[in-house]
Amino acid sequence: MAILQRFLQGMLVLFVLFTITFFLIKALPGGPFQSGERAIPAHVRAKVEAYYGLDQPLHIQYTRQLGNLLRGDPGISMRLEGREVTEIIGQAFPVSLRLGVFAMGLAILTGIPLGVLAAWKKNSIIDYGAMAVAMIGICIPAFVVGPVLAEIFGRRIGMLPAMGWSPADPTSWLLPAVTLGLATAAYLSRLTRAGMLDVLNQDFVRTARAKGVSEMRLLVRHCLRGGVIPAVAYIGPAFAFIISGSVVVESIFAMPGIGMHFIKAIEVGDAPVILGIVMLYGILIITANFLTDLAGIWLNPRLRKS
Repeated sequence: MAILQRFLQGMLVLFVLFTITFFLIKALPGGPFQSGERAIPAHVRAKVEAYYGLDQPLHIQYTRQLGNLLRGDPGISMRLEGREVTEIIGQAFPVSLRLGVFAMGLAILTGIPLGVLAAWKKNSIIDYGAMAVAMIGICIPAFVVGPVLAEIFGRRIGMLPAMGWSPADPTSWLLPAVTLGLATAAYLSRLTRAGMLDVLNQDFVRTARAKGVSEMRLLVRHCLRGGVIPAVAYIGPAFAFIISGSVVVESIFAMPGIGMHFIKAIEVGDAPVILGIVMLYGILIITANFLTDLAGIWLNPRLRKS
């Protein structure tokens, strides 16, 4: 029953997301055939708009676009004539997905251990240093971190590629992934530290210490599972955020991901592409939240009982 409720809630969220995005696109100034280098004569523009159905009343455009999405076909791009939106997303999204998975992996492998270590060494130089690094990661935006890393490790040292993307060369993923995952790693470390401190202050921890359980065994066997619950609850939305937030990073490192198409679609008001990408991101976020809830239930026995 709970799963059905979550599914229905997700469908409602997607419907609202589609509606808001559709009318925001219509509120953009100009149009896909009225600005810059795409400006064309009025009679030609009228025929093109008729071809794409832009001459129809707004409610008809809305219902037609909604019906297309329900059939899994967002339509044809207005910027890239003749190309299906599904084809554009199918070519670009794997790059963004691979980058997101790599960035999320780095964030988990650095943020959670850093938070555990900071909680274990509470109020020590290790704790203060780890949280200072986390605060820096939260405060400095990706559009600052990316160029700095590209300049140092790409151009000056020449250790890693500063631009471009090669599926066969993992070194070309590293700088974009670090740039994209830095803020997430920082948040994970702070959430993990808070969760671990809460568990370490429980009575059963003091009892275990009194019985002579070693600190490492206590930390790993008795505290880690409960301490990482806040971090696990954040991983799902964070992963969706990483994928949808890769627009800036892909632009910095000249990656052929979905962010490039999204930015250009907004510039010209390419509604089918914008709606297709936005709805894809919406589905990802809803799915990630659902999987996170399942992981939280597995980690927390009280949630399973309820």
